[in-house]
Amino acid sequence: MDMVRKFIQMGYTRARRYTNYKGGRKYNEVGSTKERDIDPVKAKSATIFKKKWDQIREDEDYLTRRKKHQKEFG
Repeated sequence: MDMVRKFIQMGYTRARRYTNYKGGRKYNEVGSTKERDIDPVKAKSATIFKKKWDQIREDEDYLTRRKKHQKEFG
């Protein structure tokens, strides 16, 4: 379940990056920050990932297993 959480979180962060910057690149060739170019389709995708990520973080089974794993392995 933690792997699922990891990939959902990665999907959210990547969707946010592509929402804010076309091509996912924040800096241009010179090294200065590009202007944000908001893409509403990608923003909606990021919202879906965020909702699922929040559901996972509130899941009792996930939290119990995570605490158990942390006790055993640190």
